[in-house]
Amino acid sequence: MFKRILLFLVLNFTALAIGGLFTNAGVSSNWYANLNKAPWTPPGYMFGIAWSFIMICFAVYMAYLYPLVTSKKIISLYAIQWILNVLWNPIFFYYHLDVLGFINIVLLTLMVSFFLYNYYKQLQLTSLFIAPYFVWLLIATSLNAYIVFMN
Repeated sequence: MFKRILLFLVLNFTALAIGGLFTNAGVSSNWYANLNKAPWTPPGYMFGIAWSFIMICFAVYMAYLYPLVTSKKIISLYAIQWILNVLWNPIFFYYHLDVLGFINIVLLTLMVSFFLYNYYKQLQLTSLFIAPYFVWLLIATSLNAYIVFMN
């Protein structure tokens, strides 16, 4: 179990690191500063805290899920989730494509919803480890939607 958690921690934090390459310059850009942002937008420091917590929880979730589901299927689903997660940052912060970013984050939210819904019976209470990811994506999707519709 520990090796699986460690593997998913490395994969999850690699995704965050790659995304982070595009985030810092994007957050400090004139483009982002001049956007009309949602009143419920959390302070910037909350994003790093939230994503770190989420990725730790998600690593535990995946470590429990992996042996219960056909490994080829779960790795494919995980890879799609990973790619969608990584792609959002350059799409939104680097290329300033807020509508495409919104589509991407909706797809990511649907993918995490798929994990939560489809594997609840196998994992039961362990599914709580994916709940922070799901809740945060709902918030992030609403923030992205606000930018799309209010700018």
